[in-house]
Amino acid sequence: MAENHPVGFQWVIEARERGAKIIHVDPRFTRTSAMADIWVPLRAGSDIIFLGALVNYVLTHNKDFREYVVRYTNAPTILRDDFRDTEDLDGLFSGWDEKGKKYDPESWLYRSAPRKKVGDAPGHLDASGGHAKDRGGEAQEVTNFDWDFSLEDPLCVFQVLKRHFSRYTPEMVESYCGVPQDVFLKTAETFTSASGTEKTAAICYALGFTQHSNGVQIIRTAAILQLLLGNIGRPGGGILALRGHASIQGSTDIPTLYDILPGYLPMPFFGTGANNLKDYIKKHRVRIGVWSNFDAYVISLLKAYYGDAATKENQFGFNWLPRVTGDHSHFGYWLDMQDGKMDGLFVMGQNPAVGAPNGRLQRTALSKLKWLVVRDMVEIETASFWLDSPEITRGEMKPEDIGTEVFLFPAAGTAEKEGTFTNTQRLLQYREKAVDPPGDARSDTWFIYHLGRRIKEKAKKDQSPRNAGINALTWKYPVEGDEREPKVSAVLKEINGWTVADHKQIPHMQNLKNDGSTACGAWIYCGVYPEERRNRADERNPKDLLGHGWGFSWPNDCRIIYNRASARPDGKPWSERKKLVWWDEQKREWTGLDNADYKKDLAPTTPDDFDTGVGVVGLGGARPFTLHSDGVGWLYVPSGLKDGPLPTHYEPLEGLIKNPLYRQQVDPAAAKKERPDNPYAQEVGDPRYPYVLTTYRLTEHHTAGGMSRTLGHLAELQPELFTEVSPELAEEAGLSHGGWATISSPRGRVQARVLVTRRMRPMKIDGRYIHQVGLPYHWGYKGQAKGDITNDLLAISEEPNVRIMESKALVCNIQPGTRAQQNGSGGNGNRAVKEEIQSAV
Repeated sequence: MAENHPVGFQWVIEARERGAKIIHVDPRFTRTSAMADIWVPLRAGSDIIFLGALVNYVLTHNKDFREYVVRYTNAPTILRDDFRDTEDLDGLFSGWDEKGKKYDPESWLYRSAPRKKVGDAPGHLDASGGHAKDRGGEAQEVTNFDWDFSLEDPLCVFQVLKRHFSRYTPEMVESYCGVPQDVFLKTAETFTSASGTEKTAAICYALGFTQHSNGVQIIRTAAILQLLLGNIGRPGGGILALRGHASIQGSTDIPTLYDILPGYLPMPFFGTGANNLKDYIKKHRVRIGVWSNFDAYVISLLKAYYGDAATKENQFGFNWLPRVTGDHSHFGYWLDMQDGKMDGLFVMGQNPAVGAPNGRLQRTALSKLKWLVVRDMVEIETASFWLDSPEITRGEMKPEDIGTEVFLFPAAGTAEKEGTFTNTQRLLQYREKAVDPPGDARSDTWFIYHLGRRIKEKAKKDQSPRNAGINALTWKYPVEGDEREPKVSAVLKEINGWTVADHKQIPHMQNLKNDGSTACGAWIYCGVYPEERRNRADERNPKDLLGHGWGFSWPNDCRIIYNRASARPDGKPWSERKKLVWWDEQKREWTGLDNADYKKDLAPTTPDDFDTGVGVVGLGGARPFTLHSDGVGWLYVPSGLKDGPLPTHYEPLEGLIKNPLYRQQVDPAAAKKERPDNPYAQEVGDPRYPYVLTTYRLTEHHTAGGMSRTLGHLAELQPELFTEVSPELAEEAGLSHGGWATISSPRGRVQARVLVTRRMRPMKIDGRYIHQVGLPYHWGYKGQAKGDITNDLLAISEEPNVRIMESKALVCNIQPGTRAQQNGSGGNGNRAVKEEIQSAV
């Protein structure tokens, strides 16, 4: 965090100065480690063993916040008799289909959930909802939960959790994470002591959690830990995802993802209960909780999209929405592109030629396109792949043989345009334009708006059914200035929503209707522009420590989500020190230091009504997690994940050791996408690649480097690619500090300067020492600071839930000298790369 998020890290330092303890878990000793009370060096890819051992420590030492756990999590919920854990099936859960390589999660559901009818399709289809449902709303539409509030029933979630993590012990952490037992126990005691009525702790994670073949489950383990400790929904608690861009949260809320619509509404999947609006709503709506208004959210979105053309008679234009027909993720697209199944591509704000795994495949795939549009502030590698890529240099491709027509458009930078950013705490902040963009550079809004306008003008001339959705689409925004720049505030007003009859702004998401009388571009953002001339994202007068009056945090300017959990079930604060929101008996409403993430007048004494209740009221007055139909935090996920209801340790897709817990080596639902142009090492212990490879970012460069390697002062600070190795590895491999090394994987090889440092340390794993090789990934063949492309070493793979790649734990070899020296011919290494790939295939 100190290295990659230094501005945010200042608050961590302030907390430390007030007595907070900082624990840093990382394979490398970094700037954060230097400022931490405890540094925990960890074998890359062993995260769930470590976190699972912390969970086990909580359970075996009675460290859980028991009243919170009993009332605010699904710990008391009883599971079905036919559920089988990985402890029973040697690394698999019940429902595994070996032929189809996927789970049917029917046996994972609560005992009280209705059974599937004979002839129903398998529960786990690709049409998983954007809000953690697979079989549809009926899967958790219960009339009576089976609970054991004593937590003694062997099939209650609490007992299942204890058995599941019982083998995740300090001894296991020492043997397979490389963390000495005394360091682990000190970490466990320090972290778990921040629990109960008076204390909380937060977990900050970045791509070191995410970019694994089981990354979602790593994050899930952290969530389990925090729920057990009562650290969700309370001040000083939570789990924060740190990212390198200003609006990663925003690009998920108003998504750049292919499988969800704005506000986490699932995209309709072809042939899976989404053939009409009625079936789509039935599949994803639930009777109890916030998602009971699912129909209002989606119909209001359709009215924002299609305006007057969206009517009840035509299902509000639902059939104009495209259907998901397969893997339309980044990697799905690129593999299709490589196979000649795509004609064209827009690249905006990315640089996949150097910034994505298996860069060689990504660049060669671009040569199969008919056209490519690139928008950026400089000519990035993706725009010039046909001219100066490594494949051109090595003679594997020739410019005259590439038919891809490239259109390079200059884009405006963040200071050259206005609009909102949404950060990791769900805070929308409106930024004014500081300066006009130079020359022909234009904002993203300008480009998309005028492109859409031209497409609509063309479609208007062709009234065939295929153009009906484009012709119906509302696309009228006011423009200003000589360049006819669209007013971004008008877009934000549409996202907030209005009543259709009079275009009055809607103040709250509870005002959205399912009858077509309201239009709203993203229901979770409703309230950001509640009335004319009041943009709450542009407010800049903080009134309290939580920052109310500075920006707008969804939902309803709630700064800590699920904050009903900060009060006891009776509505009183857990403690004076940790109070946040509470029930005011005189006013008969929730009040406090934050806007309550709960129905304001729903008294804590209100009984739950799972038989006939509707909406949040059906949850009663003491179930804070209103996005779940049972109103509690999920220690166990009964529906919504594709690789199991509980986190389980699996080794990386390429590894050096066998899974110490199960016969199942890797996440069975992960997609390796293995093919001749995306080869892998042996699953365990490939002798060609004896070291662990992990990648990371630096402070001085920004992701793929397009914004930083072109700037002289940043290029000077980090001029070339380097690799970090321990003194022990340097001696073993014959590496010299400041000299050259060649790092190879089944996908390719790169050369880098050697940095011999104690920041990297060998780890004793299962009785032998394992070395880890660190590589930052910012370099490419353009700009002032040039270097080999680290991502050429990585494989294209897909985590089963969100389809992200594994980049933090693969295998490699490292040898002294440059590629040319390794090749032994004084050439450019072309032959060696080809031989490496052919050998792997």
